Parts: sequence; C-alpha cells; structure tokens
Amino acid sequence: MHHSPSGVETEINQLLLRRFAEIGVEVWQDKADNIIAKIPGREAGSIAITAHKDEIGAIAKTIGTDGTVSARKLGGSFPWVYGEGVVDLLGDNATISGILSFGSRHVSHESPQKQLFEDKAVRWEDAWIETKCTAEELELAGVRPGTRIVIGKHRKRPVRLKDYIASYTLDNKASLAILLALAKNLTQPVYDTYLVASAKEEVGAIGALYFSGQQRLDALIALEICPLAPEYPIEDGAKPVILVQDGYGIYDEGLNAQLRHAAKQLNMPVQLAAISGFGSDGSIAMKLGHVARAACLAFPTQNTHGFEIAHLGAISACAELLQIFCETPEGAISFSYKSSQ
Repeated sequence: MHHSPSGVETEINQLLLRRFAEIGVEVWQDKADNIIAKIPGREAGSIAITAHKDEIGAIAKTIGTDGTVSARKLGGSFPWVYGEGVVDLLGDNATISGILSFGSRHVSHESPQKQLFEDKAVRWEDAWIETKCTAEELELAGVRPGTRIVIGKHRKRPVRLKDYIASYTLDNKASLAILLALAKNLTQPVYDTYLVASAKEEVGAIGALYFSGQQRLDALIALEICPLAPEYPIEDGAKPVILVQDGYGIYDEGLNAQLRHAAKQLNMPVQLAAISGFGSDGSIAMKLGHVARAACLAFPTQNTHGFEIAHLGAISACAELLQIFCETPEGAISFSYKSSQ
C-alpha cells in the first residue's frame, strides 16, 4: 500500500527503517536512498541480497492551465494496464488525486480517441490526468513537471485468491517481505549478509549499482518476480525460479548451483528460466563489473507490471531457501571460483 515511485521512495523508506529496527538488526539509509540491514557473519566474506523498493508509474511532463496533467512512463508502465481510474500525484507539498483519462467513447472519427477503439494501444501520449484543480492549486500542492504519478492507493489493496495474493506492485514489494523475513530469522549467516532494499531499480538499478560500487561484495543475489508467459517453461504455483539468463546476460553458474544445493537440502523443487525483456540488480551489477558473481531468485508471477498474481508459497519458499543458503557452509557461497565448479 506504500507509494514508492522511482526516486520518490520516502513512504516505503520510513516503513522499512521502522520494521528493520523493530526486528533489532543494524539498519541505515545510504546516499543513494538504499535501505540496508546488516547481519554479521561467522567468517570473512560478504554477500548482498537485494529487493528493489521502487515501483513503476508515470512522471508529469506538463501542467495545463485547465488542471490537466500530461504524463510519460516511469519504468515499464503502460496506461492501458491501469485503465481509467484514480491515480495519485505526489506533489512536493500534498498528494492530489486525479483520474487517468482516455476520453469519451460516444464519438465519431472526428475525435482523436476514435482510433483507440480498434487495434491501437493507448499510449501515455494519448492519455491525460484530470484533477479539476486550478493551475494555482496544483502549484500550491507542488505538482510540477517531474512529479511522480502512481496508481491510487485504494486500488493497490491486495486480494487473496486461495493460496495466491494479487495486487499492483508485488514487483517488488513481495520481495521486501522476503527481506524482512530474513532479517527476522537469519541470525548466524556464514558471511556478512547485507539485506538491501534497493532504490531506483526500475530506471536502471541505480541504487544497487551505487551500493555494489561502494561495498566490496563476493556475490549478489537479487530477489525478483519471474514473468509467466507461454514463451517460458515456468509453471505457476509454489516452486521458486532461479534465473540462468536475462536481457542483460548470464548469471553465475556456480552461484546458481549453490542455490540449487540449498533447495535440495530443503527437498524444495525449483525451476530454471532464461528470459528476455528483463533485468535485475544482479545481472546489471555483474554486467557492469560491480560484482564477480550474481544470481536472481524469483517467484512466478502473472500479469507482471500490472495487477500481479503470485503464489504465497513461492514467496515464502524464497525466504526459506535463502536462509539455508546463508546459514550453512554447504549452501553458502564459496569464494574460490575453482571450488565452486
């Protein structure tokens, strides 16, 4: 329910800082707006487990004199996914509710939105946000070019479908829940373990790149969603997914083998996937040389970047697998490349 569009993540930051502090782990916020909890290890070495805390949305481009706002995408958002309905404009001084609008349907070919009736998807350039405020009222609220726009808070309320949870922004709020579970249950990891709620991932993994550039790490594991689609051989349900490749490159085979070994210790079936149109803190950090080894552990998700649906068992399985991975020498990372083969 907490708003956190890329770059304006204060609301979720406050929640995470409070939750980590209540658990009793060391926690801080760095200069890149990451929220980091550290659990000391028994031996020399360090790993990071990241879950990005930002969500997709839109960013205001122009503010009309009639109170309408034009917007462009922030991350991988599409207006037709949200449909007409309430959005929140996060002004500097106040949040203003508006209606994402596409225009009336009772029109002829003389109206530009007529072409949207057939086979053309609605673009941000075709949509606008009605606020019914004056330009002066919007200025007073601090609504300006650059203001972040997200799905209305009441529309984010999660729905339980048997063993599944459905909501906007499971990407990546469900992974934050995994981080909090690890903070609570992971007491004696083999190596120093950094639980990183990373900032601005949806616009280029900016937070994770800053952290991995500042903190020497032996490995980084990103927590993510895994899209369910006919092109990928991934089953819906409670089995987590280990990615072997995404749009930014391959993941580390040795690290993936150790994750599979940890799953085997739990008698937990896992799935493997090579996917495109996707990137994570892990693959981006490894491609840019910030970490030598990276992996991505995910839970199968329908309607990614929309009203997402995921099995609660897959989410909890990720937490269980990572706890075993971090706590046991057999599951945790081997820092020698030779020994990991």
